[in-house]
Amino acid sequence: MLSCLKGISVISMAMSRPLVSLLKSRLALNPPEPAATPGLVPAAVLAPLFFKDGGEAHLLFTQRTLTLKDHRGQISFPGGVRRPEDPDLLTTALRETREEIGLDPRVVELLGALAPVATMTGYRITPFLGLIPHPYEFHPNPQEVERLLLLPLEGFFDPARWSSRAYQYQGRNTMVCDWRGDGELIWGATARILLNLLALLDQHPIPGDRHATCLD
Repeated sequence: MLSCLKGISVISMAMSRPLVSLLKSRLALNPPEPAATPGLVPAAVLAPLFFKDGGEAHLLFTQRTLTLKDHRGQISFPGGVRRPEDPDLLTTALRETREEIGLDPRVVELLGALAPVATMTGYRITPFLGLIPHPYEFHPNPQEVERLLLLPLEGFFDPARWSSRAYQYQGRNTMVCDWRGDGELIWGATARILLNLLALLDQHPIPGDRHATCLD
């Protein structure tokens, strides 16, 4: 993995550090990792944040392949289910991210954990926000990842790109939130994680629905 560290440019400190400092300070207010929730499988994801040379913040997503058991074809953050040997959920998020896209955990600067999100499919997802270098030579796992998406953070601020709708899963009703932009659709648990992240930046793109369920 040392070869992955070569050729990485220095992140634009002048533009990135104020945002990074703000996120760190607000994420530090989150409580410690909660106890396991009965009936839900513990899982974790990494929300990789990076800054392009011009200083614009971006998030990295994956589109899942159609051969996976759950959430096939959906756009999500890299991550997965906690294994018995994982000492904590951060380890889960970093391990799964390396397995999915080849990101070395040593290059990730952890900014903090977002609020856990429960899904109707039986998972309890703890998202971690991490700063990663750009550019980086990713190595997506073709068994799990159809493609990578590198989307600007500000693109999620626009309320016109967001909507919420009723959703039924195995006879249960809930509300899900959708983000649409440039032909892409992000919804369900990933959309909920995004909304929680945006709230840290005082952005609430779904008017009157700051606490939307947005389950998946």
